[in-house]
Amino acid sequence: MAGWMWLRCVLGPHLQRIHRSPDQSRLEGRAGRRGWNYQPRSLEKHTDSVLGWASALWSLSYYSSPLLLCYLYRKGYICSSKLVPVTQYVGTVLVCLLGVACLRGWGRWKNSEYVQFISILEETRKNHTPENKQKLRCYDFEFSFWPLDFSWTEVSNPKQSKAGVSLLKPEPRLRGAADGVLHSVRTLPCHIISFLIAHSFGRRMLYPGSVGLLQKAMRPMLQQGQAKLIEEFDGQRNKLVACDGNEIDTMFVDRRRDGGQDGQTLVICCEGNAGFYEVGCMNTPLEGGYSVLGWNHPGFGGSTGVPFPQNEANAMDVVIQYAIHKLGFQLSDIVVYAWSIGGFTASWAVMSYPEIQALVLDASFDDLLPLALKVMPDSWRPLVQHTVRQYMNLNNAEQLLKYQGPVLLIRRTRDEIITTTGPEDIMSNRGNDLLLKLLQFRYPKIMTDEGVRVVREWLGASNYMEEASVYSGYEVDDDWCVSVLQSYKADRDVLFPWSVGEDMTLEGRRQLALFLARKYMRNFETTHCTPLPASEFHSPWRL
Repeated sequence: MAGWMWLRCVLGPHLQRIHRSPDQSRLEGRAGRRGWNYQPRSLEKHTDSVLGWASALWSLSYYSSPLLLCYLYRKGYICSSKLVPVTQYVGTVLVCLLGVACLRGWGRWKNSEYVQFISILEETRKNHTPENKQKLRCYDFEFSFWPLDFSWTEVSNPKQSKAGVSLLKPEPRLRGAADGVLHSVRTLPCHIISFLIAHSFGRRMLYPGSVGLLQKAMRPMLQQGQAKLIEEFDGQRNKLVACDGNEIDTMFVDRRRDGGQDGQTLVICCEGNAGFYEVGCMNTPLEGGYSVLGWNHPGFGGSTGVPFPQNEANAMDVVIQYAIHKLGFQLSDIVVYAWSIGGFTASWAVMSYPEIQALVLDASFDDLLPLALKVMPDSWRPLVQHTVRQYMNLNNAEQLLKYQGPVLLIRRTRDEIITTTGPEDIMSNRGNDLLLKLLQFRYPKIMTDEGVRVVREWLGASNYMEEASVYSGYEVDDDWCVSVLQSYKADRDVLFPWSVGEDMTLEGRRQLALFLARKYMRNFETTHCTPLPASEFHSPWRL
């Protein structure tokens, strides 16, 4: 029995923090639930340091292996006479590292906290009861060892298959059979280069949070944020498995028992390209008193995989299924809230699940392509276009137009990320294009050339005083606008696009265009990465 426990300690995960004692009641006050960092003893600490350095050297060797192999080949080291001693050396090092791992297991075995943790982990794997899972949630450890909480296979969902959920694809150009074959041959080099770009530095530029080095640097901050969610807000960490096999790291804070109306609404948060639920936009609805479900992109934090659009949509789908089938929320109780690049998965969610209550997009954009062209050389334009459309087609506006529900767009007036020129040029903010495309689709008779002109004039305002000046300059009567829209909806009750404004004067269409722009978009006078205060998080306007 002792030998088996020692072996489990050798093969067990890193233990980082103990959020509370497993024997401690969850009903105690917040101060009573304060956790502490796991303190390894001397033997475990030093052996863990040795294995950590070995892991870092292996990673460095792995990523530099092409250059290293070329160097060794040119020096004549890749031959049987040279490889035998190298193999012996490597074998000796591996034996030594195995001995170090065994010593680390011995150190863990002598630590009562670790022995208690590994016993709870093994018991939870054998018997996945709520009681055992609640005890396991008292610990923060490597997420790859976390037992499965929910899988896409547990529900029958026509949107899912092993190939993944459906995405909107760019329309192919029509060509003749002979012309199509010739074109394919001529563009083959472009396809190969696009694939290499997308799967190497392109993906890492688009989602820097998936880079292991950045995650390692942020680890203390992420652990601190996770501890706050669990110890102060009684958050529940869970592992979901999407239809592509990726494991998705999620955090759920349940406010339904608090008695407030906002707590009955679940806000699903979609983070930015370097955002994690531990320190991301999840805190905004939390401070507002909502129930909140956060999740990390594939390749971020404890989530596995890489954040390509298909994997992102697969992850979002299993998160929604988990919210419905395990957490007990209806689609009409769910609000999707996204920051920045999270607008892609958020707009996919409301497109695929139109019954969702509402959508809030903060500092998001209409399409990735203009932003990608901004940071790449002009001579690369055809290659960038092909790479984005083929592998990174974040077509937020196209997906958003499929949704009929309430939408709120939040624009950062000094945004330096989603502007195509600079933060001082507010008219180059791609959030403007997202608003215009949405209004032009929903209200085409109002958003004629003149309607677009006055909305652009309003969008050019960089502060509240300028906004108010444009709004009052056209003498917009809010009550009249509401009565016109309500009358149209009551008479027809049709889906968007509406034909309201068809037989209206030019002045009336201007008023309606400005009124709708103000209802669909709110300005927040700050930069892209400033956290959104809870006071700025509102439910979208409903007619």
